[in-house]
Amino acid sequence: MHNGMSSNILQQQQQEQQLQLVQEYKSAARKRILIVNHEDDVSFALKLVLEVEGQVLYNKMNCFQVDSFNDSILALNNFEKGLYDLLIIAVVMPRMNGFELAKEIRKIDDKVKICFLIAGEIPSKVRFDASSSGQEEGGEGRYLDKFIRLPIENKDLIEQIDRIMI
Repeated sequence: MHNGMSSNILQQQQQEQQLQLVQEYKSAARKRILIVNHEDDVSFALKLVLEVEGQVLYNKMNCFQVDSFNDSILALNNFEKGLYDLLIIAVVMPRMNGFELAKEIRKIDDKVKICFLIAGEIPSKVRFDASSSGQEEGGEGRYLDKFIRLPIENKDLIEQIDRIMI
């Protein structure tokens, strides 16, 4: 009976170690980010900063993996639930603005974090509807979408993205 208790304790310790390894892997795994912005140069700069500067700041390889689309409709048609940790969406875009895209994305994945890119003032023709940004009915905010105002310093961008990802 003493051997049986020892093997159970050993099995439990092994399971705890495996669980710890899985948790460490998940925390070390790179975070997937999707940028949707109709300005290719802005998307490229954001991708470069997040992938390269993020690696330097966190002192580890592949901190962020960044994909991008320059067309909101194309982004929506190719979006997959659970694939991304964060979406960075420009507010002002042709065909479908960022708030409309967020509303459609929420129908596919209601848990993905969304952050909006704004440069200057938001035109009055682009209306922000709280329900499109993941707010539950009754005004309770289940998802706290954030805004990033451009231009932004590289370090500030990475720190802001890091806070959003937590």
